[in-house]
Amino acid sequence: MISITRRFLLAVTFACSSVLVAGASYADKVKVAAIYTLPVEQQWISRIHKALNTAASRGDIEYVYSENIANTDYERVMREYAEQGMQLIVGEVFGLERAARKVAKDYPDTAFLMGSSFTPVAPNFSVFDNWIHEPSYLSGMVAGAATKSNLIGMVGGYAIPEVNRLMHAFMDGAREVNPDVKFLVNFIDSWYDPPKAKESAFAMMDAGADVMYAERFGVSDAAVERGVKAIGNVIDTSGDYPGTIMASAIWHMEATIDKAVSRVADGSFEAADYGQYSFMAYGGGSLIMDESLMSAETAAAVKAREAELLDGLFRVNVNDARPTSDN
Repeated sequence: MISITRRFLLAVTFACSSVLVAGASYADKVKVAAIYTLPVEQQWISRIHKALNTAASRGDIEYVYSENIANTDYERVMREYAEQGMQLIVGEVFGLERAARKVAKDYPDTAFLMGSSFTPVAPNFSVFDNWIHEPSYLSGMVAGAATKSNLIGMVGGYAIPEVNRLMHAFMDGAREVNPDVKFLVNFIDSWYDPPKAKESAFAMMDAGADVMYAERFGVSDAAVERGVKAIGNVIDTSGDYPGTIMASAIWHMEATIDKAVSRVADGSFEAADYGQYSFMAYGGGSLIMDESLMSAETAAAVKAREAELLDGLFRVNVNDARPTSDN
C-alpha cells in the first residue's frame, strides 16, 4: 500500500447543474485512487494498475493505490479515499457490491469506476469488466487446431460470468476448427492458488489433455513439466514459458481508464457501463500468437477471423453460464 503523505483538497464543485460529478480542468491532473483486494502482480489487477501507471506517466493523473485489501476493509478504504478528495476511485467490487454502492451514494461528487457483475447506478457509479471474449475465441482456434488427443483441459478460478464467458468463447473457437474436440473443466475456487491450479492441470493431463487453457497461474507450470502446450489469459506470460504458450487473449485497460479520466477531467462523468472499451475494436483486447508453435494454415485462419471481428463481420457469442466438462 502506498501511504498518503498529505490530504488532497476536495474537487472544485461545478456551478453548472447538468454536471453530475465534480471534475478537473484539462490543465489539472485528475486525482485517482485504486483499491485492490489482491497484489498488483495478480494478472487481472495488474492490467488496471498498468493502465493507471501509464496515465500517471503521461501526467494525466496523480495515482495512489492500496493492495491486498480484505473485503471487510474495502468500504472503509473507499471512504477514506473519498474523504481525501480523490476525484476518481477505481477497483473491483465482486463480492461486496452493496457496500461499495452505498459508499458511492454517500459521495455523489466522487466518480467511481468499479469492476462489477452488475449495472451502473446514477449519478456516479460506473462499472467495467474484461470483455476479452473476442481474443479468447481466437485463442481457442489455436488450441483446437493444436490438440492431437482432441481433449483440452481448462482450469479456472471461480465460475462467475466474467470467467465463464471467456471460457465459453475459447471453447467455441476450438470447436470452429475442430468439431471433435472435448473439454475437461475445473474451477479451483481461488483467484490465486498456483499449487492447486497446477494439481488440477496434472489431473487433466493424466486423463489425456494435451493442450491447457491457463486461466489461472500454475497451469502453465504444469504444462512445461509435462511438455504440453498452453493458452494464456489476460496477460502475456510467453516470456516465462517459451515454447509452451501458443497464444494468449490479452486485456488492455488503457482505453477504459483513459475514457473515464477524460470524463472526470471535463466534468462529464456519469454512471455508465464501460465494458465496451475492453472490446478489440477499442483496443481493449488483443491476441498474441507464437506462430512458430503452429502451422501457417492455423495462423492464417486466426488472422482472417480476427480481421472479420475488427470489421464487424463476425460476432463472438456471449455465454455467462458455468461451463462444464464433456461427458
